[in-house]
Amino acid sequence: MEEKQKYPILFVGAGPGDPELITVKGMKALQKADLIIYAGSLVPEKVLTWTRPEAEKINSAGMDLEEIISKIVSAYRRQQKIVRLHTGDPTLFGAIQEQTAELEREGIPFRIIPGVTAAFAAAAAMGQEFTIPEISQTLIFTRLAGRTPVPEEESLEKLSFHKTSMAIYLSVSRIEDICSILGKSYGKTAPVVVAYRVSQPEEKIIRTTVNNMAARIREENITDHALIIVGKFLDANVKDLKKKSRLYDKNFSHKYRKP
Repeated sequence: MEEKQKYPILFVGAGPGDPELITVKGMKALQKADLIIYAGSLVPEKVLTWTRPEAEKINSAGMDLEEIISKIVSAYRRQQKIVRLHTGDPTLFGAIQEQTAELEREGIPFRIIPGVTAAFAAAAAMGQEFTIPEISQTLIFTRLAGRTPVPEEESLEKLSFHKTSMAIYLSVSRIEDICSILGKSYGKTAPVVVAYRVSQPEEKIIRTTVNNMAARIREENITDHALIIVGKFLDANVKDLKKKSRLYDKNFSHKYRKP
């Protein structure tokens, strides 16, 4: 007897929180899913607006890895369409590798659908570009070491030495440590942005300086769900840029345009 069709597990990036910032492919996956296991501590339930009413929805916030995989394996064997819904982009601080490793052991196929990460949504809300010509051409995504260690060569102290654009995730609870580290590298009066629940109704984009950041965060009672952004691009005078990209320079030729 021919086996019924089984569908690959879809790891989907939910985006930063606004239901309309999920990708079209991610939205379609949710619309077709029989089971959605979503990271409820970070993914707002409004993102589930794209699911069918009869679809089963499970909040994984209180589940461990074994429980999550057990649910996925069971549903896969019942020929269900399964979405594992992660915040932002699942490949960035998404802890998906340990899940996909278990699926590979079970011989279960999977695919990853990317999503919009909070740093890009924050830059959009700020109306700024991370990579301004001859000011900053590098963007670092990182976090402070906590209960999850960080490799020594990737410590914030060492990364901040480069003084490039940087988005610091999952670290606002240690704001005093961040201020101390950034103050030594970027300077105490360097501009920073704290992006809280970016793209969501509670969004706050707080512009401040390294030496005032901790006080501002306490004033706003922010303890989580915030991203810290630092870099020379924040201090660039965008209305009077001295250096511009050659991409649109009328005197710069390339295969699509002659001077």
